[in-house]
Amino acid sequence: MTTQRRLPIPREDVLKLEPFEGLRLEHIRLPVSADDLAAAGAVLLGSPFLGFDTEVKPTFKAGEAMRGPDTVQFSTGTHAFVFQMHETGSEALVRQVLAAPHVVKVGFDLRSDQKQLMHRLGVHAQPLLDLDFVFHARGYPKSIGVKAAIALLFNRRLLKSKRVTTSNWANHTLESRQILYAANDAYAAWAVLDALGLPSGELPIWANGLSMGLADG
Repeated sequence: MTTQRRLPIPREDVLKLEPFEGLRLEHIRLPVSADDLAAAGAVLLGSPFLGFDTEVKPTFKAGEAMRGPDTVQFSTGTHAFVFQMHETGSEALVRQVLAAPHVVKVGFDLRSDQKQLMHRLGVHAQPLLDLDFVFHARGYPKSIGVKAAIALLFNRRLLKSKRVTTSNWANHTLESRQILYAANDAYAAWAVLDALGLPSGELPIWANGLSMGLADG
């Protein structure tokens, strides 16, 4: 049976929507101390699904070496955790969460993150649920993205400033705007999965973190 082709909300209409209400700073953690990392690990490793994303310092020179992600962020339905990769303790916990077989990492266009994760951390994220595949199976373009998904499901506009996107994610201390951006990228993925309300058996979860790729179209 042919899947009916569907289109996301036009960009000009998305711009008219009210902003999506994501997590506030008081619900975002940047664990560094041993106690904070232990508390974060207990939450993250006890969650069956986590919103997931990464940020990397942009490169502007041709041929500049890949550095891998500078931050890795995970989110539950109530809190997000942003880890800076220059923190040794953070790297160890992030590796553990990424590789945890009982914790599904959820996001959009996750294939692009895998090479960077292997380069910097020596692990792939697994298991994975790329929500682009969920929407594509329902007739939407193969890379719908988180902004279009939020608009479709919540009738809201996810704020993603290009100025923040291209900011220096390798800064020793992140700015508040960077923390909010990173955390809510992960939270938005969790919120989309929750709003879809699909049974686990209908989710295209990649147990080993790799995919066969989307068909053209």
